[in-house]
Amino acid sequence: MTIHIESLEISCIIGVLDFEREREQKVIVDLEADYLHDEDFVDYSKIVKIIKKNLKEKKYLLIEDALEDLGKIIALNYNKIKKLKIKISKPDIISNCIVAVSTSWDVAQL
Repeated sequence: MTIHIESLEISCIIGVLDFEREREQKVIVDLEADYLHDEDFVDYSKIVKIIKKNLKEKKYLLIEDALEDLGKIIALNYNKIKKLKIKISKPDIISNCIVAVSTSWDVAQL
C-alpha cells in the first residue's frame, strides 16, 4: 500500500536568505510512503502532525536538512514504512516558478 499526502501547505521559516529568516513563507509538502498493510494501519493524520510540528519548530536553513530530518523522524515512528519520498516546494520564493527539493529512501537506509 502507499499513503499519499499531497499539497500540505505550511507557513514556516525555512531558508538561508535574510528575508527567509525574518518571516514565515508558504511551503508545500508532498509525501509518498510505501508500507506493509496488516491489521494495524499507518495513521496519515499523525504523519501530517509530525511534518507540521517539525517544520514550524525547527526553522531549518536548508530544505535538504528538513527532508533528511523528516525522513528519519517518520521512519523511527513508523516501522511499517518501507519506502519514503518527500518533496518540499517553495511556491512564492521566485516569481514565475515553483522551486522544490525532493528525496526518497528505502527506510532501511535511514
